[in-house]
Amino acid sequence: MKRKMKWSMLLLLALVLVLSACSGGGNDPAPSGNASGGEQTDTNAGDKKENVTIEFMGHGNPTEKSIFEKLIASFEAKYPNVTVKYTSVPPAEYAQKMKTLIASGKAPDVFYVGSAEFYRFAEAGTLLNLQPYLDKTDLFNPDNVWTQALDRYRYDGTSIGAGELYGLPKDVGPWAFVYNKDLFEKAGVPVPSAAAGEWTWNDMLDAAKKLTVDENGDGKPEQYGVGAYSLESAVWGNGGEFIDYKTGTVLVDQPEFYEAMQFVADLNLVHGVSPNQEAEQAMNAYTRFINGQLAMFAMGPWDQPAFWELPFGWDLAAWPASPNTGKTATWLGSMGFGVSAKSKHPQEAFDLASFLSLDQNGQRENYQLGQAVPNLIDMANGEFMEMDKSPENRQVFMDIIQEYGRPDIPYGSKDTQWIDTFWQNASKVWNGEMTAKDWTAQIKPQMQELYDKNNK
Repeated sequence: MKRKMKWSMLLLLALVLVLSACSGGGNDPAPSGNASGGEQTDTNAGDKKENVTIEFMGHGNPTEKSIFEKLIASFEAKYPNVTVKYTSVPPAEYAQKMKTLIASGKAPDVFYVGSAEFYRFAEAGTLLNLQPYLDKTDLFNPDNVWTQALDRYRYDGTSIGAGELYGLPKDVGPWAFVYNKDLFEKAGVPVPSAAAGEWTWNDMLDAAKKLTVDENGDGKPEQYGVGAYSLESAVWGNGGEFIDYKTGTVLVDQPEFYEAMQFVADLNLVHGVSPNQEAEQAMNAYTRFINGQLAMFAMGPWDQPAFWELPFGWDLAAWPASPNTGKTATWLGSMGFGVSAKSKHPQEAFDLASFLSLDQNGQRENYQLGQAVPNLIDMANGEFMEMDKSPENRQVFMDIIQEYGRPDIPYGSKDTQWIDTFWQNASKVWNGEMTAKDWTAQIKPQMQELYDKNNK
């Protein structure tokens, strides 16, 4: 009898314990996904993740803002425990806005960073070292990401271009030469070559003269042959340099430089095939091209969404080569994603930056929306090249990245006053007040002084 009572008590105790376990107990956290803000369960990893909100700030035109809103929605679908508060500010206001936020200790978790900003932020300890996070993710295969992009975001404690990654590339931006196919066809002018070195300054000038139209002869053409020609392309193609970053020597007073600058100035001053400063202020070259009033211009991949809507055909060509060297060049820009070293949610911030930069689905959506050439090399060489949208000569983007694109001038500077001074005063050449030779000799000492003061 006692034995029966003993087993009955044991069975009753076991039943109570089972029922207690099934009920979850009074001290367990709220069920996953409840309205009270309890933890979410990651069904892939089997562990619970806290709901967090991170801030992301960038800049750009309305098209870019719309694209990133879509990309962020895709990120939030992949990481349902993370909410992204996205702010897009006008490009002209971005630098000051970031400076203010950083100084007040309110930097966004993720933000755009590029060129001189990256150098300053990395040196100041503003940026989180992303290498430990990259080492733990399957997203990152350094052999499948453009070295030309990654190296822009490396910092070894003293200089950029080497060391660990303190940023991830938002893009790698080839600045390409674009032309209006309809205007070329109407004028009976052969279109420029997409192969580097086959079309020279002389070929471009000859075409531009035939494509410049002044119907009433008032000296103010209704249609120009070329606009906003890239000085960097002309200088680099001619064998010149703005600066030797290894020695910190400004080189704008060298013949290879000022001869190229004079060529660009003379497109308007001598040949009248490019808008002068007054005409540019009345209607900038971008608007003229969009309106079908400019035959040759420049574009980056981010211009594709707007250009896809144009009522005329357009395509890419290689930048005209210098007849002195036979070489072609242009700048290869890049903007990066930085993560604040003070972020309270560094893993989630890294997850956003890596999704926007490295995730295959994120990169696919990005290029299909027309924002950029994929950072992933296999995707860029594969499906990106197979797109059925303009430009037909999409290979030009790839050639610039792999062959003749160069980092934009400020990338190696902590302070850009030296090059800002150049651009702010270059109008003396553009309006014919001084020759390029005389002006560069005059401005070089001032540029050198500013570079030495703020960068060495």
